[in-house]
Amino acid sequence: MNTILRKSILGVAGLAFTGGVFAGPVAAHAADTTHTKPVAVTVQGDKLIPHGVQGNQSRIDLNDEQTANVKAIIAATKKAGMDERAAVVSIATALQESKLENLGHLGDRNDHDSQGLFQQRPSSGWGTVEQITDPEYSTTAFLKGLKQVDGWQDMPLTKAAQTVQVSAYPDHYAQWEQQAADLVAQHWNS
Repeated sequence: MNTILRKSILGVAGLAFTGGVFAGPVAAHAADTTHTKPVAVTVQGDKLIPHGVQGNQSRIDLNDEQTANVKAIIAATKKAGMDERAAVVSIATALQESKLENLGHLGDRNDHDSQGLFQQRPSSGWGTVEQITDPEYSTTAFLKGLKQVDGWQDMPLTKAAQTVQVSAYPDHYAQWEQQAADLVAQHWNS
């Protein structure tokens, strides 16, 4: 039995080596190195994505302001005593609502009076314009709503986010789950 197992392992290792020898040079010449971007580490951990991602995933490149907003969301999540999953839900929601930009009033391009990272509305009781355009305040307000959702930890991200946000497009939050998880993995301990 040990001989069969050993031969199987050596056979698989040999195939992997051979594939690398032959495919490696071909792949190296096919790659365009002039426009490469760093690849984000994909996180599949139970803590960040307990249900797996739903549907096609979207991803955007973040500027310094958007990255600062990610860090502000994570800091507010920690301050609220919530875990990494809450940060993933929050960041995915903000990616959908504002692409992590702290939006002021945009006239007809706003949904009524929605503003800030989470497109919260003063007229719906989320706070004043000054409050909801403060990343810490708006995140804390979102997390307060999330805490009131029974079993949010056991729900798909889009259902948890929709229960708090009450969006006209409830399924759109799901497309940001992988990027949100990657951002939490990257910045949670920084």
